[in-house]
Amino acid sequence: MDEAHGLALGPAVALLAAGVVAAPIFLRLGLGSVLGYLAAGIIVGPFGPLDLFAEPDAIRSVAELGVVMFLFLIGLEMRPAKLLALRREIFGLGFAHVAVCGALLTLVGLAYGLAPAAAFVAAMGFVLSSTAVIMKMLDDKGETAAPAGQRAVSILLFEDLAIVPLLAIVAVLAGASGAPSPSPWWQSIGVGIIAIAAVFVSGRWLLNPLFAVLARSGAREVLTAAALLVVLGAALFMQWGGLSMAMGAFLAGVLLSESSFRHQLE
Repeated sequence: MDEAHGLALGPAVALLAAGVVAAPIFLRLGLGSVLGYLAAGIIVGPFGPLDLFAEPDAIRSVAELGVVMFLFLIGLEMRPAKLLALRREIFGLGFAHVAVCGALLTLVGLAYGLAPAAAFVAAMGFVLSSTAVIMKMLDDKGETAAPAGQRAVSILLFEDLAIVPLLAIVAVLAGASGAPSPSPWWQSIGVGIIAIAAVFVSGRWLLNPLFAVLARSGAREVLTAAALLVVLGAALFMQWGGLSMAMGAFLAGVLLSESSFRHQLE
């Protein structure tokens, strides 16, 4: 009975063991730690030889939390000035990538007999990349600050921003086809903009005074708890706005990258 209501350490230990064993092996082989983590997940997952996790949804929050933390640390390395300097790459190269790839994949879907709306939605789903996976690959190779790495980061950021208008387009397509839509397109865009604005305003004008007050208290654990609150709170706001939690954590990291408490946060 106690085990049923207590903290299940078995799954956590299994996940950590699989990652600790697989990642160094794949790094030694020159394949990168990301492939090592993916291979470890396959081995311990429901379709792998060990079959330690029959219900992956039960531990999905652990993976999402790891992605959020990682993107926050990446954001701490990005200064707002550097991000502002990438605006042409973000909205130019990023838009071109999403538009061209989306158009080509939509044509592929039409060639296979899908309806235009279904072909478009499926295509845009394939266009969006995994920010965490690509960021980790760039970080492992030390290419995040390189010109090619900065272009990749710009495309990833635009893809995250494109989620809100894409959701709005899906709502419009659903309404045009007569299918029930959970919310009108303008509401999806409005909620997304409000979420981004809330994270930006908090990070720009509220967090630095807050951490100053907490630092004067002399309790290091409170400062650590506040840092976790910032990361998870930003991620939650973005999730409420229909955006990715990783983007919220990344934006919070960028806004705090010039804070005098940056090293304590990291």
